[in-house]
Amino acid sequence: MASKTVIPFLVGMMLLTGVCNTLLTKLQDNQCVRDCDNPDPKKHVLFEQPVLQTAQMFVGEAGCWLVVGLMAAYSRIAKRRSPSGDGYEPIQSTDAQADADADPNADAASINSESTLLPKRSSAGPGGVLSGFGILLLALPAICDILGTTLMNAGLLMVAASIYQMTRGALVLFVGLFSLVFLGRKLHLFQWLSLFGVVMGVALVGLAGAIQPDTKANATSLSALVAEDPAAAEAVRVVLGVLLIAGAQIFTATQFVLEESLLERSSIEPIEVVGWEGLFGLAVTLIGMLVLHFAIGRTDAGRLGPFDLVEGFRQMVENKVVLISSFLIMISIGGFNFFGLSVTRSVSATSRSTIDTCRTLFIWIVSLGLGWETFKWLQVAGFALLVYFTFLFNGIVQPPFEFLRPRREVEDLLPEQPIEHN
Repeated sequence: MASKTVIPFLVGMMLLTGVCNTLLTKLQDNQCVRDCDNPDPKKHVLFEQPVLQTAQMFVGEAGCWLVVGLMAAYSRIAKRRSPSGDGYEPIQSTDAQADADADPNADAASINSESTLLPKRSSAGPGGVLSGFGILLLALPAICDILGTTLMNAGLLMVAASIYQMTRGALVLFVGLFSLVFLGRKLHLFQWLSLFGVVMGVALVGLAGAIQPDTKANATSLSALVAEDPAAAEAVRVVLGVLLIAGAQIFTATQFVLEESLLERSSIEPIEVVGWEGLFGLAVTLIGMLVLHFAIGRTDAGRLGPFDLVEGFRQMVENKVVLISSFLIMISIGGFNFFGLSVTRSVSATSRSTIDTCRTLFIWIVSLGLGWETFKWLQVAGFALLVYFTFLFNGIVQPPFEFLRPRREVEDLLPEQPIEHN
C-alpha cells in the first residue's frame, strides 16, 4: 500500500493519464489523413482506425513489464545493500524463544530440523490457477478487452469525448448483472433501482447528443451507410456511437468478471495481470489485423478502409500528430495502469468513484474549451443521474427511502476491484 504522502501524487497522475487516454484518442480521430487539400471539408477523410488504436493500447499495457522489471531490479539492489541481503538477520528474543530455551530437547530438535535458519524465499511466479501454462487463461479477458476497446474506439469516432466517457458508465449495469449470474452475488432492491437509473442516465446522454449533434465536417463511413440526409445522418451517427459504446460494456464487464474469478484463485500481482493481458491482447490483435487485411482490406470494397492494414500504418506514420499521439497514448495507458493499481488498494470506494467523476468532468471541460463539442443541458441531467445512481449502487450514498435500505451488510460484487485499463 502506498504511503499517505504519495497517494495525492498517484491520484493526480491517475487522473491526468486517464483524461489523456480519451482526449488523445479523440485527437487522432479528428485528424485529416487523405484529401486534406480539397476545398470542401466534407471530402476530407479523417483517421478512422479503431483496431489500430486497440493495438496501441495493448502496447501500453505490455509496457507494464518494464515497471515489473525495474521494481525487481530495485528490490535486488536493496537486498544486496541491506545486512539481511547477506543472510544475516538480528535475533529477537521472544516468549517463544524463552520457552525453547527452557526445553532441554530444543537443541536436538533444531539440529534434526530440515528447515534452514535463513528466511524462506517466496516461490517465483504466480500461484493457483495461473501457474505454469495456466497463465494462458489470461488470454480470455484479453480477448474481451479487444472486443470492448475496439467497439468503444469505433463509437468514439461518432460521438463527443464527454458523451463517450459518460456512456461508459453503463458498465455498472453489466457488472451487476454478470456478478449476479456468474459469481452468485445478490443484488438488493436499491441496487436494482440504481441499475435502472444508470440506464436512464445513459439514455439521456445519448438523447442529448442526438437532439443537439455537434457540427462535424463529415460523417463517418459507418453512419453514412445508414442515412442519406445530413441532419438524419448526424443523429444516427450519435445514436449508433452510443449503442456501440454501451454494448462494449458487455465485453468489459465480462473481462472484469473473468479477472475476478482468476485473481481470487491465484497469487499473481495485478500489474503482472495487465502485462500478460497486454502481450496476449497485442498478439491476438495483430493476428486479427492480418486476417482482416487479407480477407477484407485487400478487396475493392475494403481498400483504404479501417481493415486496410497498410493504409492504416501509412496514415499513422505520415501524419505527425497521429504518430506522436500514438506514442503518447502508449505511455499514458501504461501510466494509467501503474498509477491506478497503486491507488486502488490505498483509497476508499468513495475516492475511486470521485476520481472517475472528475475524469469525466475534466474531459468534458477540455472538449468544450477546444471547441470539439457544445454545451447541452440535457447532457448535464443525464450525467447527474449517472453519478447519483452509480454512487447509490456502490453504497456511497444512502437510499432515499427507508424500505430501500438493506437490513444486512451489502456484499462487494467484485472484492478484488476491477482492473480498468483505459
